[in-house]
Amino acid sequence: MSMNLLQLENKNIVVMGVANDRSIAWGVAKRLLEVGANVIFTYRKERSKGKIEKLLTAYENKKTAIVECDVNNDESISKAFEQIGTEFGTVHGIVHYVAFAHAEDLKNRFVETTREGYAFAQDTSAYSLVAVSNAAKPYLAEGASIVTMSYLGAERVLDGYNVMGVAKAALEAAMRYLAADLGREGIRVNAISAGAIRTLAAKGVPSFNQILHKIEETAPLKRNTNQEEVADMTIVMLSQLSRGVTGETIYVDSGYHIMG
Repeated sequence: MSMNLLQLENKNIVVMGVANDRSIAWGVAKRLLEVGANVIFTYRKERSKGKIEKLLTAYENKKTAIVECDVNNDESISKAFEQIGTEFGTVHGIVHYVAFAHAEDLKNRFVETTREGYAFAQDTSAYSLVAVSNAAKPYLAEGASIVTMSYLGAERVLDGYNVMGVAKAALEAAMRYLAADLGREGIRVNAISAGAIRTLAAKGVPSFNQILHKIEETAPLKRNTNQEEVADMTIVMLSQLSRGVTGETIYVDSGYHIMG
């Protein structure tokens, strides 16, 4: 893809959710750096900050920044975007690939989900998109694009996904309401529903290998998707190529979701 087609050169893109080199968000960040964007990473834990710094040693000639942002804390979110606004002026895109639930809420029966576990999954995985959009709003350029990460568990019951599925359903609804609300400012909001990918986070899902095997058998393309495919579609959704698209959930899953 030529840089001119994407028009992402020197655009300021915030990438949230890089934990390690297998994170889907890192696949996106790599692509963004390759097409000449300036990438601002947010992190919650010091450990993640160290990993991001290490990953960026291969990109020392690129313009990047690393900013602390705890999505469970409004003050932290505001501070992060004030810092980004001060340093970069304008934000042209946000990659919100942040989700988390307590392990016991994925292992236990769904009916046993705790009140705290339910609230935590919602807060981290769904409300955070709303909070981030609001904190970023003063700095968002006209034509800015916000992309969040969903999964088929939002609309279908997937074994072991439990409270995360409910959070992703809320996330997709929030994405649509944000798209409707922010459209008047020319800001687009979309979700990418990625197929199952071997990330470290996925290891928390008990039956993950069976899921991958089933997708290979069932999906129209007879294979699983990967970090690069999801990253490429994210780049399209951040770029002017998708300028007519908002409020949409886009599946990058080898077609698996269409099968009965």
